Amino acid sequence: MIKTKLALFSFVAMTALCAVSPSFANAADITGAGSSFAAPIYGAWAEASKGTTGVNVNYQSVGSSAGQDQVIARTVDFGASDKPMAATRLASEHLFQFPTVMGGIVVVVNVPGVDAGKLRLDGPTLAALFDGEITEWDDARIKALNPGLNLPDTDVAPIHRADGSGTSYVFTSYLAQVSATWKQKLGAGTSIAWPGGAGARGNDGIAAMVKQTEGGVGYVEYAYAAQNHLNIAQMKNHAGSFVSPSLAGFAEAAASADWAHADHYAINLLDTAGQSAWPIVTATFVLVPTDAKGAAEAKAVRDFFTWGFEHGDAENTRLDYVGLPQAVKTNILASWPKH
Repeated sequence: MIKTKLALFSFVAMTALCAVSPSFANAADITGAGSSFAAPIYGAWAEASKGTTGVNVNYQSVGSSAGQDQVIARTVDFGASDKPMAATRLASEHLFQFPTVMGGIVVVVNVPGVDAGKLRLDGPTLAALFDGEITEWDDARIKALNPGLNLPDTDVAPIHRADGSGTSYVFTSYLAQVSATWKQKLGAGTSIAWPGGAGARGNDGIAAMVKQTEGGVGYVEYAYAAQNHLNIAQMKNHAGSFVSPSLAGFAEAAASADWAHADHYAINLLDTAGQSAWPIVTATFVLVPTDAKGAAEAKAVRDFFTWGFEHGDAENTRLDYVGLPQAVKTNILASWPKH
């Protein structure tokens, strides 16, 4: 009788567990790789969504170039890149591209005697710091932007990404857009021929190196700068205002975007109009195969990003990202490739 009751209890308990947690019966593991800019939000979405979707996400922050390469090679279920892929390449590699969130790239500095958030820079001066034209922090061009600020004669130590990076693509695209000299000499790319300075891997690598280097200046995703309590420079925006980075400033930059005419959602959010707009804003993109061989994995990828679009706004705000307009989310899900 005791054995019968125990058996009955086990059956009822297992049935109840399946009833309250049906998603785990169809749990799926998916892999993604690429953008370090997007790594914090994909990690947060993965943790928050798995109880509902049953999807376990293994995401590797290896840089945008590697993310594109790995999804092309079909060694991951989705790739992530801050540099959008050209339409011709998307077609030839059988990939569907869409943005997920937007955020800011910020300039971080370690200048002795300069308090956090006090240094002011503009686009051309920032370009001169990275191309080697400005070599000391008390240069006349920096002084002109910072009247009354006591700038030391410390050597400038520019720090850039050593890996193929979408963050570098966004940053160098901004410099090429605001500095004719930079555009002519160096251009834009995930990896360029930097004229000097030191390299570090990932946003976290740059954040750590700037913090450790007297005179250091680098560029990172805003969340890394905020989390590491780095000294973030103000930037002069298109309207001529000196602004500090904020979610409101990122959103204002994104508000003027022409999503309807962006080819495969490849939107330009750099140096946009708006009195308080932050000048270096980007969307980050995901690439999924249109010819995915595993139906379960393909469905799990869609389920994961659907959850992010429908329920991820709280995590977006917590980690200093801006979500997409609802119309863009709806269009992405409607145009998702059928398998």
